[in-house]
Amino acid sequence: MKPRPGGRSPRAGTSPDGAGRDGPGGPDPLRILLVSADIGAGHDAAAAELAARLAGDGVVVEQLNFFTALPRPLHRLVREGYRTMLQRFPWSYDALFRFTDRSSSMVRAFRAALRAAVPQMLSRISADTRLVVTTHPFANQLLGPMRGTGQLTVPVLSYVTDFAVHPIWVAPGVDTYCVIHDGTQRQAQARGAADVRVVDPLISAAFAPSATACQRTARARFGLPEQERLALIVAGSWGVGDVARTARDVLAAGCVTPVVACGRNVRLRQRLSAFPGHVLGWVEDMPTLMRAVDVVVENAGGLTCQQSLAGGLPTVTYRPISGHGRANAQLLAEAGLTTHVTSAAELGPALTELTGVTGSPALPVGSATDMAGLISEVVRSGNRLDRKRSG
Repeated sequence: MKPRPGGRSPRAGTSPDGAGRDGPGGPDPLRILLVSADIGAGHDAAAAELAARLAGDGVVVEQLNFFTALPRPLHRLVREGYRTMLQRFPWSYDALFRFTDRSSSMVRAFRAALRAAVPQMLSRISADTRLVVTTHPFANQLLGPMRGTGQLTVPVLSYVTDFAVHPIWVAPGVDTYCVIHDGTQRQAQARGAADVRVVDPLISAAFAPSATACQRTARARFGLPEQERLALIVAGSWGVGDVARTARDVLAAGCVTPVVACGRNVRLRQRLSAFPGHVLGWVEDMPTLMRAVDVVVENAGGLTCQQSLAGGLPTVTYRPISGHGRANAQLLAEAGLTTHVTSAAELGPALTELTGVTGSPALPVGSATDMAGLISEVVRSGNRLDRKRSG
């Protein structure tokens, strides 16, 4: 197959050396392809934040759901199968996670199975694309080999949305991995990733601490009590994990009032309808909700955990979900970013201690390289990405 950036026009065979040259109609747009996946909300949210940051830089961002490059039945099968494992059979997801963590042959087999999607993926990449950015590991296993074999001639950057790096994130051919913590960087390098850079988390600046924000106003926005100490319980957009039990344990601790965010899990919200705490469904204005509470209790180390850390909220990891949730919990605790509570007996003392703490953000926005700036630099340099091997 002829090497090319994409497959939509006769210019698809253009070498990246020609990037940035003016054509008859003027300069080519600075175009990137941003590949995410609609499994949960974290991968898409990271992509959306990156697109927003690039909007003012003159970079044209095309967004693609990775699963649309696969045969149609697979999209729903993978997404719903994953959701079912997390919600109903967590042991099966944990077994799969552990097995693929230890078996490189399983990851290679998965990578090989994705080769059938190469033509469809190429057809979704514009010929003038300067760079491909991913926020989901499956995309790496398709696009990395395409880059390595020359089927894709522009750089591939991957933003790792987890703290812990599972082998499925690392693929031959991916030029650069962007991570949000130096512990994650070391893990990625140990997995074989050569160029790994620590960048700012792709979290909205709205989550950063604000001197003008008023907790009383934030609580009024959600009908929450003014005087009580509040613990926000989060479980991602799908509301996965033993959330009801966590809510009962937090209530029984006696030192805080639980506020449960059920995400889009309607059944969970109905199940908690008689719960004496405060139960919310899907919340659009998470920055304000986080300003309303004193501590966050999370179970996955994903997007909401990153948001709470960026906002300077004390964060407890409790009853982490199988697979990536437990892996993230270990790294977060080792790095001192969250407090990992392993039993209900420890929960009360931990919450009592943490609700009296006011500190700086553990994951401050603006303290590392801005990924949008890195991308702008790459697309303006004719697709040349200078390697930086850290270690």
